[in-house]
Amino acid sequence: MDFDEVYILYHFLLSLEALHQQQVIDRVDRSVNARIKKAGFPYIASIEEYDFSFQPQIDEKLIKELSTITFLEKAYNVLLVEAPGVGKTHLAIALGLEATKQRRRVKFITAEELTHELIAANKTNTITDYLEAASRIELLIIDEIGYLDIDKESASLFFRLISKRYEKASTIITSNKEFQEWGEIFGDDVIATAILDRLLHHSHPFLINGPSWRMKDLNKKRKTIPKDSQ
Repeated sequence: MDFDEVYILYHFLLSLEALHQQQVIDRVDRSVNARIKKAGFPYIASIEEYDFSFQPQIDEKLIKELSTITFLEKAYNVLLVEAPGVGKTHLAIALGLEATKQRRRVKFITAEELTHELIAANKTNTITDYLEAASRIELLIIDEIGYLDIDKESASLFFRLISKRYEKASTIITSNKEFQEWGEIFGDDVIATAILDRLLHHSHPFLINGPSWRMKDLNKKRKTIPKDSQ
């Protein structure tokens, strides 16, 4: 084999290797995209897009540490609590997105949707299977606890769900109600305390009481409107 043949063979092998690497990347991308789609995020958000300067109460360093998703290894929970519009859901989705990038099983669901699923599973006698499947989700994101009151049956089923996941898998909760108000949400102080006891035992709670992102955007728009047009 002369020099030209060796040269051609060498570059051919390089091309094959590059093609193989691209195929691997494509498979990874498809896998991640499938997990993102299956997670059910209402929209895509990232940590980089979050304006920490607008919410100085939030520990930026801790959020970025959590974005490495190491908290899943210890089944820690993340609780984002307080005023509407401060970006709780944005942060929850961003952390969920990072988990999907690491090929973790993630599910995003609102508290209202979750209670409907729990009631439906209970009525069809599939609640045991539902809870078992839920316990295998590595990161469950429950959004908007507190916007609607939860009846006694749903509260009991919610407690069973949290108990099933306790110390086995991580949960992210967003709520507009402080913890002392959860008795009103669940209609029972005992159940609310039991739920919080399990959620808070291994957790990173964030109590946010900053200004609304939505109002910030609205105020920006108002400032851009010429005075003579108002």
